[in-house]
Amino acid sequence: MRAETIKEIIKFRDDRDWKQFHNPKDLAISISLEAAELLEVFQWSAEDIGSEGKMDKIKEELADVVNYCVLMADVCGLDLDEIVLEKIKRNNEKYPVEKAKGRKDKYDQL
Repeated sequence: MRAETIKEIIKFRDDRDWKQFHNPKDLAISISLEAAELLEVFQWSAEDIGSEGKMDKIKEELADVVNYCVLMADVCGLDLDEIVLEKIKRNNEKYPVEKAKGRKDKYDQL
């Protein structure tokens, strides 16, 4: 995510003086709630697992999840690039290409 986008998210919050309400617990709850709203887009869709006809709602809910994640990182003093790259490094160790490519097994079942 571009630094300018992150600054816009923070500015939106700060312009409204909402940081006072943002603590890790409430932001984690908000991330979970918004992720559930994203999941709701696919509820009762049976075999329809695609995104056709749902893209507007998917974009809206995914943006909410990302916005709250940015706010959570800010409140916790975390650098998003740093933590994401560290997670990719750990996942590379857990899921080496030679064992995981084309497989959906969990790392302890490879």
